[in-house]
Amino acid sequence: MSFISADPACTETPQTSRWPDVYLVAGGRAITVCGDFLAATTLALVLQESGHGGLAVSGLMLAAGLPLAVLAPLAGRLVDRADSRTLLILMGLAQAAVSLVLAFTTHPVLIIVLVALLACGLTVTQPTLQALVPRMVTPDDLARASGIIQTSGQVGMLIAPALAGILVGLTGPRVPLLIDAASYLALIAIGLLLRTRRSRPERAATGGVVAFRLWDDRVLTAITVAVAAVVAGVGAINVFDVFFIRETLGASSIVYGFVAASWTVGMVAGSLAVGRFAPHRFTGRMVLAMLALCCVAVVAGSAVGSAGWLIPLWVLGGFGNGIVNVCCSMLIAARVPSAAHGRAFSVFSATIQTAGMAGLFAAGPLVEAFDPRLLVAAAGLAGLVAAAACLPLVRHSPPPNAPHARS
Repeated sequence: MSFISADPACTETPQTSRWPDVYLVAGGRAITVCGDFLAATTLALVLQESGHGGLAVSGLMLAAGLPLAVLAPLAGRLVDRADSRTLLILMGLAQAAVSLVLAFTTHPVLIIVLVALLACGLTVTQPTLQALVPRMVTPDDLARASGIIQTSGQVGMLIAPALAGILVGLTGPRVPLLIDAASYLALIAIGLLLRTRRSRPERAATGGVVAFRLWDDRVLTAITVAVAAVVAGVGAINVFDVFFIRETLGASSIVYGFVAASWTVGMVAGSLAVGRFAPHRFTGRMVLAMLALCCVAVVAGSAVGSAGWLIPLWVLGGFGNGIVNVCCSMLIAARVPSAAHGRAFSVFSATIQTAGMAGLFAAGPLVEAFDPRLLVAAAGLAGLVAAAACLPLVRHSPPPNAPHARS
């Protein structure tokens, strides 16, 4: 399969890896992710300090996540049918404009509406960039490239919360929100400068759209269900650990901050380490093994008597998480027809996003009724059960691009 393009440099699989494109996307992703989290942290602080309470903050989180889940089928089709350069430029301009308006908005309802609009743009740009990566590098370099791009986003996530706190304290909320608006210009730069491009998919030559359903591939189904189950637990733990660390373990806010950052540090290490793996190692069993590692770290963490022990355990869990992220991208790239990559990444991301939101919403009532230590242990054990339950589906998996994997 190939994409029809006027630029011979933009063929589906390059003869040599285009590392300048990889680093361009990585840099742009770091900037935009940092801007997204900078805005999210700033707006949460604004709503909390304005006395709007937990309902407004919950509405903000819902607005940021719901479009990614609801609009995924439409966004995936758009990504597979439209020109990637056009999408990146238009979405970058639209999101920059929305962020600019957001910087001068104070009404909580309007803030939530604007955040939802930003999330609609992310629903398109995220699978657009993911679908471009397999076209930038040779199959042997795909793991390394995916790891670099995953790492760049995680670095942005690490920087943003602290930067938001500093900027809001020194300048007020407007400056970080203006920085967020400027960060979307990175998408425009990627669209203009990137040599790799998805233009007209195979339907231009065949007269139809490539048929695809993620759930027709049992390996992708298994890893999606398993990852979603673990992400739901991790989402809940993001609520549980505030009470577990601060109240049960009696740690300071500084220690809590270090613990919260340690999982992302592990993800960075895992994403970088996985680039050294041979392509044949990226299997469904690898995903389930790394999910089990994440859950073992969580279960072990639930038994500690001091918050300091959580830091190495959370780094270990994050390490597995980083490997899972890259491995899932590799499996989707290998097992899905190239013209359907946009739909595949959209459906996968939407399922994970929905699971994360479900975990967050379930955590609130649970933390009021049960001991935080018990809840952290239960979340880890539930993830282990999910990974074990999915193992039979991937044990005798068909090879990539097998007929049933393509629907």
